[in-house]
Amino acid sequence: MRVDEFRSPWAQRVDLPGLVTFSGGLFLLIFALVRGNAEGWGSTLIVGFLVGAVVLLAAFVAVELRAGEQAMFDLSLFRKPAFGGASIAAFGLSASMFAMFLYITLYIQNTLGYTPQQTGLRFLPLTVVSFVVAPIAGRVSRTVPLRVLFGLGMTLVGVGLLLMSSIDANSDWTALLPGFILAGAGIGMVNPSLAQAAVGVVPPQRAGMASGINSTFRQVGIATGIAGLGAIFQGLLTNKIPNVPSEVLATGNPNLVRGVPPHEYVAAYSASLSDLFVIAAIVAFVSAVLSFALTRQRDFVGHAAAPEAEVVSAA
Repeated sequence: MRVDEFRSPWAQRVDLPGLVTFSGGLFLLIFALVRGNAEGWGSTLIVGFLVGAVVLLAAFVAVELRAGEQAMFDLSLFRKPAFGGASIAAFGLSASMFAMFLYITLYIQNTLGYTPQQTGLRFLPLTVVSFVVAPIAGRVSRTVPLRVLFGLGMTLVGVGLLLMSSIDANSDWTALLPGFILAGAGIGMVNPSLAQAAVGVVPPQRAGMASGINSTFRQVGIATGIAGLGAIFQGLLTNKIPNVPSEVLATGNPNLVRGVPPHEYVAAYSASLSDLFVIAAIVAFVSAVLSFALTRQRDFVGHAAAPEAEVVSAA
């Protein structure tokens, strides 16, 4: 079978200025978040990196506004609030629940003492619920406005994270199970809606750009979420157990912490992780409110506005 070469009439050159400023700004920001506790938040290095991140990201916005149709990120898409709502939902889900997967894994594996395989199996309830809910949410989205799915899904994620915050020094992994189930339902509800919303507000020929921006918000959410929550987590642990390097404290392994009784370390680690769950839940709740408020059905192209129209006509 032979397929003739085809050049898209919408092909664009690589937006190198946008790529450099965006990647550079994110690198400086994430580096500062990761190293802030170790280097000192007021140190010349960290302050310089944070200022550099702001400058480069501001330059990125300016570059993209001037690039027009050649822009890596078409910022004009954000003139439609629904696109902003979908982007916030993508970022919020990644920065809250997906970022917490790292710290939950460290807790189950290093603190509770399960093997990597056993740890993976204990995530199955969340995974199974997410897989079951996702196709149901996809079908429901034909009749229910996406804003409802965003708002309800992110709220379920937030409530699930709050339930996980009940852990203490005596908890086993089953203390996480109710939160896993609710968060899994929320993930399954939001994920299909994100894909639909990202491409639903633009003409078909711009669907690739819209989908790419939404995917970028997901990845940036994971990266900044892990870095930001990690900085907070290390700070919480250091306040409870001073004079031990924060990098060692954050591993969750009592055997690596010298001079601290294991039960005392586990208690401090569990309490700090509990606080981290609450912070992640706040991120999810804020995302729920903003994505619900911004995602308007009238912003969607073609038949995506049907659910809201049917409600109006029925009234």
